[in-house]
Amino acid sequence: MKEAQKLNLGTTTIGLVGKEAVVLAADMKATLGNIASDNNITKIYKLNNKIAITIAGGVGDALTVVRFLRSHAKLFEIERENPMTTKALITFLSNILNGNRYFPYQAFFIVGGYNNKPELYTSDLVGGFNEVDKFTSTGSGFELAYGFLEDQFREALPTEKVIELAVKAIKVAKKRDIYTGGESVKVVIISKDGVKELAKKDIEKYLSG
Repeated sequence: MKEAQKLNLGTTTIGLVGKEAVVLAADMKATLGNIASDNNITKIYKLNNKIAITIAGGVGDALTVVRFLRSHAKLFEIERENPMTTKALITFLSNILNGNRYFPYQAFFIVGGYNNKPELYTSDLVGGFNEVDKFTSTGSGFELAYGFLEDQFREALPTEKVIELAVKAIKVAKKRDIYTGGESVKVVIISKDGVKELAKKDIEKYLSG
């Protein structure tokens, strides 16, 4: 069981709250035991125009949950003629996970959104969730990322600085955690303007710095 958990959690994902936006970041390496099976995979998914989610753990389980969330968010918007809020979505996610608590999905999630202000939540395997006012991280490299962010993070930072910290925290984890890696870093910004993925060429300047 311990070995299975180690294999499933091989990643580093991060969420940070800035003054005007939430920034989600993740490495891009997929592992199978001691093999790097892919170095260019996505671990951040857009759920609607104002919400995105990171995944860590078993890919099959995580993507099943992402599909549930996307379809429910779409149905919510059709029925109510308003987009689903971050709090409503994390509550639905909690219900899914808790309903399967005896045979849990082997996945951890970070949910970022914007609803009049930046919002960030994290969940556990059985549906417990917590609103985060600064930053959070999941995966095998989370301790390394936390150490860096505890030292560098400040409240109410501009979006540009939050992006820089997110990329550098993943970079720190990639350096020491063998399960964290990939060709680049995936970064998604969620603000009043919606969900935006940062281009690879724009990320490179933070990685090289």
